[in-house]
Amino acid sequence: MRHPRPGRRTAALHATVLTFSLLTGGVACAGTASAVPAPVTSPPTTTTKAPPAPAPGEARARRELRALEASFKGRIGAYAVDTATGRTVSYRAGERFPLLSTFKAVAAAAVLHKARTSDPGLMDRVVRWTAADLKEHSPITAEHVGDGLTVAELCRAAITHSDNTAGNLLLRQIGGPAGLTRYFRTLKDPISRLDRWETELNDWSPKERRDTTTPASMGRDLRALTIGNALNAKDRERLNAWLIASTTGGPRIRAGLPKTWTVGDKTGTSSAYGSGNDIAVVWPGGSAAPVVMAIYTNHGAADATADNTVVARTATVLARGLGRL
Repeated sequence: MRHPRPGRRTAALHATVLTFSLLTGGVACAGTASAVPAPVTSPPTTTTKAPPAPAPGEARARRELRALEASFKGRIGAYAVDTATGRTVSYRAGERFPLLSTFKAVAAAAVLHKARTSDPGLMDRVVRWTAADLKEHSPITAEHVGDGLTVAELCRAAITHSDNTAGNLLLRQIGGPAGLTRYFRTLKDPISRLDRWETELNDWSPKERRDTTTPASMGRDLRALTIGNALNAKDRERLNAWLIASTTGGPRIRAGLPKTWTVGDKTGTSSAYGSGNDIAVVWPGGSAAPVVMAIYTNHGAADATADNTVVARTATVLARGLGRL
């Protein structure tokens, strides 16, 4: 066997070390940032690079959620992350639940992203529709048939009032349900998917995979959009402002947390299997960093109604599990 001469061996070693340095030295880790829109006072946030880990209170939280689920006679899916530490509390967080109107928060984010990156002026563009386009539960768009609304106003209507026609009009801006699914993938979410429009997407059964997400997937998406860098800083603040102004979430996550906390949320509701959802970014106040929550529930009976109390109690359990209460 021939051995390389010392000079060649040394040169090869130096080349290997140099190559490794070039490959590793150019990798940068992006931190996260948080901003709360005016007029709400911006609570300070903490950036962390720590990998997600279960919170010390997760075991107790899971026991409490199991008991709550048994009394509810349904299914609870929950995920919460403390953005200061990366610690999480989860329960059935990898199981599929119907998106329902929680998709509207991500659709508005997708529209903001498009306006920022490829369609300047989109947010101020006026969109018009006819009475034939109106869907059930469209409290804002029903008042503007003919004169229309700007895309920004549609985003606000879809989030703050869960206006179904506004939700469909936003989907038209990004390529429909398939376009929203593609946007989920840009958020590194391989699970969440939207297949139908309002109001057909609410027709869900436990065997349905269309128009679904998992609490963990949506929780990570919401964190990226409201706390992380998935959106431009100004767009992130705008999205947070709409979430904080939501009028539909009072009996859900907001009801399970102290009234002094700032909550931005988006609900989803369906009469199919009593499905009731709420996703939220929560600022406890003071110097505490935000908490992100995603709660999805459905009843075992097909004709049941959504239970707001179960969602509120789940929010309390999650906050306590993270050590915030």
